[in-house]
Amino acid sequence: MPQIAQLADTWFSQVFWLVLTFGIVFLVVGRFMVPKVQATMDARDASVAADLAAAEAARREADAQEERWRAEENAARDTAQRTLAGARAKAAATTETTLAAAGEASSATVAAAEASIASATAAAMAEIESVAVEAAQDIVQRLSGATVTNNEAATAVKAALNG
Repeated sequence: MPQIAQLADTWFSQVFWLVLTFGIVFLVVGRFMVPKVQATMDARDASVAADLAAAEAARREADAQEERWRAEENAARDTAQRTLAGARAKAAATTETTLAAAGEASSATVAAAEASIASATAAAMAEIESVAVEAAQDIVQRLSGATVTNNEAATAVKAALNG
């Protein structure tokens, strides 16, 4: 085969061009491309590190804000509970005062009503006694024909009512 026989004459030139091509590619890649890729990777690493540092700082700030917020919330809750307790105590005192005043007013009203009932009862009893005295005088007059004085009839009616 003539192609194989020709290899011995051309192999040196093929190896030369192969080494020259790979050398140029190596130089181009090594001098121009690798530094750009390395710079891009370094920039990305720096950006990631800066982002991580910023995130850590933001997390610390958020934790600090949360602590401040919790402290303010607890203080506000304590203030609200103290205010509520004060309002309850004030309302209880006001209610007791109002109830005491209402109790005194109702006691006075009840006492006045009892006095009015007692006087009305006494007046009714007096009226009943006078009606009973007149009725007794009239009954005695109709049944026996005798006349009875007011004093005698009143004494008899009182004895009958008390006995």
